Amino acid sequence: MRSASGNGFDSSDSFAVSGAAERTARLHDIPPSITPSHGDDSHLLSRIASPADVKALAPNELAELCREIRTTLLAYGHQHGGHIGSNLGMVEATVALHRVFDSPRDRIVFDVSHQSYVHKMLTGRAAAYLDPDRFSEVTGFTNPDESKHDQFVLGHTGTSISLACGLAKTRDMEGPNSGIGNVIAVIGDGSLSSGVAFEGLNNAAEQGGNLIIVFNDNEMSIAGDFGGMYGPLARLRASGGTAQPNLFNAFGLDYRYVEAGNDVSALVAAFEEVRDIDHPVVVHIHTLKGAGYDGEETHADRQTASASPVSFDSPTGVHPTDNVNHSEPWHSDHCNLSDHEPHEGQCEASHWQNPDAAIGKPDDPRKHYGKMAMAALEPRFAAEPGLVVISPATPGSNGITHEFRERAGAHYVDTGITESHAVAYAAGIARAGGTPVVATTASFFQRAYDQFFQEMSLNRSRVTVLNFLGGLSGSDNTHSGAYDVTMFSNIPGVTMLVPTSARDYLADLAWATAPAGSADAPAGPAVIRVPGEAILAAERDATLLPVTGGQIADRPQSASLPVSASSASGGISAATVRGTVSVTAQHAGARHMLDWRVNQTGSQVAIIGLGNAYPLAEQTAAALSDDYGITATVIDPRQCTSLDSDVLESLRDGHQQVITLEDGQLEGGWGEKVTAYYANHHVSDGSRNPHVLNFGAAKEFTDRVPLGELNERYGLTVEQVTEAITRCF
Repeated sequence: MRSASGNGFDSSDSFAVSGAAERTARLHDIPPSITPSHGDDSHLLSRIASPADVKALAPNELAELCREIRTTLLAYGHQHGGHIGSNLGMVEATVALHRVFDSPRDRIVFDVSHQSYVHKMLTGRAAAYLDPDRFSEVTGFTNPDESKHDQFVLGHTGTSISLACGLAKTRDMEGPNSGIGNVIAVIGDGSLSSGVAFEGLNNAAEQGGNLIIVFNDNEMSIAGDFGGMYGPLARLRASGGTAQPNLFNAFGLDYRYVEAGNDVSALVAAFEEVRDIDHPVVVHIHTLKGAGYDGEETHADRQTASASPVSFDSPTGVHPTDNVNHSEPWHSDHCNLSDHEPHEGQCEASHWQNPDAAIGKPDDPRKHYGKMAMAALEPRFAAEPGLVVISPATPGSNGITHEFRERAGAHYVDTGITESHAVAYAAGIARAGGTPVVATTASFFQRAYDQFFQEMSLNRSRVTVLNFLGGLSGSDNTHSGAYDVTMFSNIPGVTMLVPTSARDYLADLAWATAPAGSADAPAGPAVIRVPGEAILAAERDATLLPVTGGQIADRPQSASLPVSASSASGGISAATVRGTVSVTAQHAGARHMLDWRVNQTGSQVAIIGLGNAYPLAEQTAAALSDDYGITATVIDPRQCTSLDSDVLESLRDGHQQVITLEDGQLEGGWGEKVTAYYANHHVSDGSRNPHVLNFGAAKEFTDRVPLGELNERYGLTVEQVTEAITRCF
């Protein structure tokens, strides 16, 4: 899941007001090209400033409001992009929720919350979807800083029921003075695969009291639904909610079924029936993901046409579709993850819609390097039956394409949104002698922290982790990967590799997944931080690596280690261009994989650039040479698990400064370890204790701040690093 970049939300904006002012506020200056219009000037959505306005509509106006919202979402998706498919399916349910319940006294918790766009439109933020100049004013997820109607910042999944249990517990303990009425958790069938959701269901039944769980069943996760519970859910749908086993009843929960999940009147009636209920209840609604997509113009038309309101013949904008209940549940459908051709029903492409402006652009780093890794692993499947790729959902985002999954067959497993299970599952495969590769986003791996410690690391399980979107990015505050190095590199027994080129990335992957028993295989788990934007840009444009031009000699194929530099040599000899491993020489041994690589031998200043910050190291070295006549030593550490003491010791002679660059949290990160090394290994000759400067990110959450702005904020630019270096001389 991603959220488009943009500026932070300004709480002074007109649609953030509350109370009586919220009911009187009206949006203005809505561009006619995006305003919903159906032959009159009523524009219901533009008149909705709060849920009170939804309640004030006549019953026969609700369908028209849903139609306008759907049109707005479609136009917004073309111009801005986002999680459009999930929101299209939730239009009627969200309108019905705000028609029946009294937010914010009645607390609505959305899970994942990427389906909260409609909720935001109905709680005073419609202008952020109607006016292109204001698109960046709201996040892609609920956020209490935007509105009192948002309960939590939620960009991950499965926690809504637990959170709702907590809200309800306080209400029940404090009584009428709590100010809390009904508590409603909105969770989808994909999110329900997350283990914490089942923990919440278990607690809800035991706790009792008013708690309404709206289970949005659109027969899709991000990709397809995977897991044993989805057969019983399908039978519940087919039987109108009467089939057994009913997993909700099995937990001891009351249960209601609504087949017409895109019929606003049916949903209003269902929610009115459970409003103020005195015990937990599940309201299972059957919706259509991407409802309304099939009413759009064709993909070819969209490449040349500007985004404009879509005219529907259907009174609601929802069209019948045959794209459900495929006989191949392993596939979500037959489209291949295009972010530009989503459609109704079981369509993986409708998870995230890129704006039209992105059509034709090359793959982002996640897809580029993900496809590369799968292409390297696939030829090994025939000879290595234990080699298995595991994705806890989100495969397409990380380049694990439909075609690859189909060809891989049993060598690919989607565990659903279950990071904890995926890592423990991989540890089991490894213990049995298999070769598991677990691939997902850095911020999602935080959900498996305990399994990384226990099942994976404590047991020395040969698990390979492909860690996508690690480091700084323009992501929202729930998806930042800035904390991955501090997490992975400090777990005992984990080797974290940080490649700076496609060649090294593939070599790292080959080494980490060397079959069990191979002489040079790692002894335990390996995490590979998939290269990011800076690395991919440098591979596409070698001028971004002005020192090496991206041309680095491979290590000779030899099992012996190179001679370390002598600290008495006055510098680093050319013989210490260390640790390079070619794809054809990928079994050079664990020590070789952990050696740092010196790409330029110099004096006075040594610049060590970790991972995505490595191009900055070369660019800074070039600036020092051009502007100050300093030839800096440039080092690619290639990993952040351990320090190469041979290299660090050799820097004592001829180097007054050692600079570390990293695109992640500085505190508790990698660069501070270099500082600590010299502090803890202080020598009596003061001239041989180089001064260390660390550059990296502050310990903070950032929300949709463009990467360039973050680099400026943290001093990770050529100008700022160069100025800091020269100021110290």
